Amino acid sequence: MFTALSRIIKYGIQGFWRNGWLSTTTILIMVLALIVFEGLIIFNVLTKTALQTVQDKIDISVYFKIETPEDDILKTKKSLESLTEVKEVEYISRDKALTIFQERHQEDKLISQALEELEGNPLEASLNIKAYDPKEYESIAGYLDNESLKSLISKVTYAQNAVVINRLAKIIDTSEKGGLILTFLLAFIAIVVSFNTIRLAIYSNREEIGIMRLVGASNSFVRGPYVVEGIIYGLIAGCLSILIIAPAIYFIASHIEVFVSEINLWNYFTSNFVVFLGYQILFGISLGIISSTIAIRRYLRI
Repeated sequence: MFTALSRIIKYGIQGFWRNGWLSTTTILIMVLALIVFEGLIIFNVLTKTALQTVQDKIDISVYFKIETPEDDILKTKKSLESLTEVKEVEYISRDKALTIFQERHQEDKLISQALEELEGNPLEASLNIKAYDPKEYESIAGYLDNESLKSLISKVTYAQNAVVINRLAKIIDTSEKGGLILTFLLAFIAIVVSFNTIRLAIYSNREEIGIMRLVGASNSFVRGPYVVEGIIYGLIAGCLSILIIAPAIYFIASHIEVFVSEINLWNYFTSNFVVFLGYQILFGISLGIISSTIAIRRYLRI
């Protein structure tokens, strides 16, 4: 078994070097396929980060009547936090609301003077609620619209934000479905192109394969060298693709950061370099093995 395996590896390496131009062409095609694969990963990361950033800025606020006791507000906060749909609830007291308002309008002297003339704090305490999923804001608003809370609450801002929230939910759904479809489509195209290129390389050796079959070589012995070639194609293509895409990511990282400031693409890439390299090599080798195995099948029939 060891002798047969060593011969298969030897013949695979010899076939790789013997078909120099075909091997080079196959590797280049696979590099392009792997760059597309890597681009999809980066695109999905950027899309998810951008959508998460927008999603984190969406919330609904519940304003309580001025006479509402703070204990009742804190009880409401605790009950909201117990909901599975709720990610976070922030309590803004009347004093804190006033401080925020003053800081926001400190350059406006007219508003500052108006606040000084008022005898008390006119602002209401509130709860800012963030959900895990934008679709859940409607059910949260429904939870707040019950008889036990109506006597405490003066306003819920869901109605004003409903259009934006619903649009965001649709964008997230569309991007997830579109990204999944695009991934499968481009992966399929990459497999088909790589398969046809490897099939061409095997076709050039069809007479040699026929002779091996006539002298009694087993299917595994005939198939083995081409699987080894596929592994070599994938290994080299995986390493080359990561070397090509690295400077491209470095160049576009600063431009991407202008639009999605929450992520530094270059730092993300370098911190996950081993993972990206592993994915590229794994995908490349898998692509080479699958394409070689399928392409050699027609020549294993007598």
